[in-house]
Amino acid sequence: MRCPECGHENTVAMKFCGECGTRLADLCPECGSANVPARKFCGECGGRLESARKFPSTDTYTPKYLAKKILASKTALEGERKQVTILFADLKSSMELLADRDPEEARKLLDPVLERMMNAVHHYEGTVNQVMGDGIMALFGAPLAHEDHAIRACYSALMMQESVKQYAAGIFGSQGVALHIRVGLNTGEVVVCAIGSDLHMDYSAIGQATHVGARMEQLADPGTILVTRATFNLAEGYVEAKSRGPVLVKGLVEPVEVFELTCRGPVRSRLQAAAVRGLTPLTGRESEMDQLRRALERAGLGHGQVVSVVGDPGVGKSRLCSEFIQYVQTQRWLSLESRAASYGKATPYLPVIDLLKGYFQIESRDDTHSMCEKVTTKILSLDRELESLLPPLLSLLDVPVNNPAWEQHSPTLRRRLTLDGVKRLLLRVSHVQPILVLVEDLHWIDTETQALIDNLIEEPSCGPIAVVGELSTRIPSQLGQQNVSPARPHRPLGGG
Repeated sequence: MRCPECGHENTVAMKFCGECGTRLADLCPECGSANVPARKFCGECGGRLESARKFPSTDTYTPKYLAKKILASKTALEGERKQVTILFADLKSSMELLADRDPEEARKLLDPVLERMMNAVHHYEGTVNQVMGDGIMALFGAPLAHEDHAIRACYSALMMQESVKQYAAGIFGSQGVALHIRVGLNTGEVVVCAIGSDLHMDYSAIGQATHVGARMEQLADPGTILVTRATFNLAEGYVEAKSRGPVLVKGLVEPVEVFELTCRGPVRSRLQAAAVRGLTPLTGRESEMDQLRRALERAGLGHGQVVSVVGDPGVGKSRLCSEFIQYVQTQRWLSLESRAASYGKATPYLPVIDLLKGYFQIESRDDTHSMCEKVTTKILSLDRELESLLPPLLSLLDVPVNNPAWEQHSPTLRRRLTLDGVKRLLLRVSHVQPILVLVEDLHWIDTETQALIDNLIEEPSCGPIAVVGELSTRIPSQLGQQNVSPARPHRPLGGG
């Protein structure tokens, strides 16, 4: 169950959020009585609970943690002209699919599809502003402003297709019903109408860009994602796509160049995107590079180090870290890179998952069987005594765990075993090869990843491990001064 305050996902059995402590029980809208999760009707007055009401209006399906951000943005409430990315998604041939079905049976098929569409949008902090029976319209970049709105929209579309395909596979196996969605994206300027402070999100984005986005969805084949050149230019490198060539769009004189999204790309930052075009030589950072090298030397001697790279946005922190990584790779160190994301603060362990995928060489095209095989093979070849780490590590990577004992553990115990498992893995690997762990955009770190870093820093017997964190001074961070301080560029791990 998603926490209404922080957006953290909790198990159904939990009564309080494991992230912020908020009570997860449903409150009856009629009498205000608390009810346990998953109950459809109030145990006090018999009224229908909000959790059982499917999408009556957008104020009920917009997560509260996003709604708070929207209300906190004055410009979002005033309405303004913005450049946004518009996403349209719908269930292809829904009329034919539902024609001979009872309305309640049809709803049981449609509601999970809509839920998965909206979850994908909310995961990347987009806003669903219309639900149209068998589809949705969503905006990225408004009312919440994001400079990477096109990338978020593309990632959301890919996540949407993947989650619906998994659901459709189960439906086809049990009922023989084939479900496919189509998605269209476009980027351009629109006028976003004002939002009422009562959190009713039924506003619209007016402009030609909206019209073109809807056309992209209509042109898409079932199971595909079509984007315009305007969207692809902003997300190029972050996603991979194949050109469909110029396409005539009804209402436009000139044809529109269209691309079909296929998967995420290798680029994860603007620096990597710029590196493809070529970078100028790094100058004026000799002192900073010397500090990083000295910290690496101390870590190589068994005195683990934690280093912070702190500065205002745009001063070259990412470039410095990139140059340092290249130096580290020439020193026979194992470098593990990960990145925190602003849309990932509500997702526990996101940078840790990124780091583990890099270590186990897991790629986006790997299925759960391949992931399980890669993790198991690497763990057992490293040290068979680490076999007990397989359940928490596989669970962290969202791979099904065939271990009854793990399933019976309480959430608190699972958390402790997960933190301990990742730490034990890093410490064991460092005995074979020195490790550099780089986490970029550390200001967006989630609390679980922060707990892991704290745990590693406090390890008294830490070996040759260096942890480098890059963060901005102008973005609020959860990090305490005992962990990262601009005044102290490095300090040893283990409290030394």
